Amino acid sequence: MHKQISSIHNSFIKELVQLKEKSRLRKKTQRFIIEGLREISLAIKGNYQISTLLIDISITDLNEVEKITNTVNYKIEIIEISNEVYKKLAHRDTTEGILAITKSKDLLLNSLKFENKNPLILVAEAPEKPGNIGALLRTADAAGIDAVLIANPKTDLYNPNIIRSSVGCIFTTKIATGSTLEIIDFLKENNINIYGAALTASVAYQTIDYTKPSAIVVGTEATGLSADWLQNTTKNIIIPMRGAIDSMNVSVSAAIILFEAVRQRNL
Repeated sequence: MHKQISSIHNSFIKELVQLKEKSRLRKKTQRFIIEGLREISLAIKGNYQISTLLIDISITDLNEVEKITNTVNYKIEIIEISNEVYKKLAHRDTTEGILAITKSKDLLLNSLKFENKNPLILVAEAPEKPGNIGALLRTADAAGIDAVLIANPKTDLYNPNIIRSSVGCIFTTKIATGSTLEIIDFLKENNINIYGAALTASVAYQTIDYTKPSAIVVGTEATGLSADWLQNTTKNIIIPMRGAIDSMNVSVSAAIILFEAVRQRNL
């Protein structure tokens, strides 16, 4: 028999609502909430530790829950919740009636290890919009690159909107965060070429040889890359534009350059 909670006024449920809404509490407790079968399965694949599953049995099938618990070699607490509680905790209404409480990772730069001796990396400086961060992570996953580094993060990466917009890629992509200068030092220490997407002193992105260890660095659409990056790049690169504007969505720009790098590496 599983534990059951039916009231939204339950103290544990109130705490989880705070965890969903407050980045500070997620950082302090090193816990966050995941919703959806696919996202939870990807978190397990990415070696995230799940402590509790919350199930709305009016929506979800307990066989699906068993499939999840059978993929790990540790015990997961299962709590049955009412539909009212589920709606209070869920970020969206199409997530199969299942939520997981999960331990977060530190995402430290110095714990990042590359299995590939010739890594291809995406660096995003100060991305703010969860939708853009999620899209960058999906792009990284699609291109099969080795890591995503977030310089000067403005948003907690375990924000529900990032998890949702990354479709769970946040759990299966190697990610590390640090200041711009820490990441520049890290790339230089590891002899990784730095190619910064910039409008000034740039060469066309497809003229670069990406077959050596390479980091593609993108900034925000509003301000571009900071001076620290521009002064430390191996080369600044630009996507030639044919229309009236001079910028694209950051994830689109990253995708164009990364897939060119992947194309070259597959020749």
